[in-house]
Amino acid sequence: MIQQIQQRPSPYEIAKELLETRFKGAEVVFAAGSIRRNEATASSDIDLVVVYPKLEQAYRESFTFKGWPVEAFVHDPETLNYFFWEVDAKDGTPSLPFMVVEGKAIPESHPLVNRLKSLADRVLDAGPAKYSDEQLKNLRYGISDLLDDLRSPRNDFELKTIVGKLHEQLGDFWFRAQDRWSASGKHIPRRMQKLDPSFAESWVKAFNAALSGKTIEIIALAENVLSKYGGYIFDGYRRDAPKEWRKALPPQISHKWHFLA
Repeated sequence: MIQQIQQRPSPYEIAKELLETRFKGAEVVFAAGSIRRNEATASSDIDLVVVYPKLEQAYRESFTFKGWPVEAFVHDPETLNYFFWEVDAKDGTPSLPFMVVEGKAIPESHPLVNRLKSLADRVLDAGPAKYSDEQLKNLRYGISDLLDDLRSPRNDFELKTIVGKLHEQLGDFWFRAQDRWSASGKHIPRRMQKLDPSFAESWVKAFNAALSGKTIEIIALAENVLSKYGGYIFDGYRRDAPKEWRKALPPQISHKWHFLA
């Protein structure tokens, strides 16, 4: 069982010790996540961005150290720069840049700290890749389809499954339609709270009600979000596959019946 937070060493002491032992040779680590935001619970882990001078390849690993679960994102400056721009910026969810910007650097005096934080700031200031009208239309269609399912779910389990999927898709749509950085899972309402507290409150209230079987509020909220970008869509929707998406059939093979002995 994971020890209570107060019974464990400081997460920053853990980060420093890991830098000196498990990640010996690294230049700096950034300790981030809920422990940095003072939002940690008994099951929270330590998110670490570990930066070496040079690596053959970036990697991610999870392990437990002195009662703390640790998730380490291990990079050198060039792989970190790649992930900032080519992974997070294009995906729309800037996990690594946020961890570097918000994280506590150990050691704080290392000259690489300001350079990497400035780089992460530039990524965050640039914003995510803008969704095209076609991408937004496809997202609208997916959300509209979920709303149809939500109007007449077969059972309570199916309802909760639809609500969970809607939380992800509608959340991503709300952020990206406004050219804002997105979020996923539990981070959706947290990020909304920072951007629009009133909407975040309505969001949590509507999804709580939906999970208890009352879907009127969540359907109204979703329809209101979609209405600003063309609304519910079904009739007339079409999505063309790329022309090169075809594969020749293999030579004809005669069908054989197989019988059990």
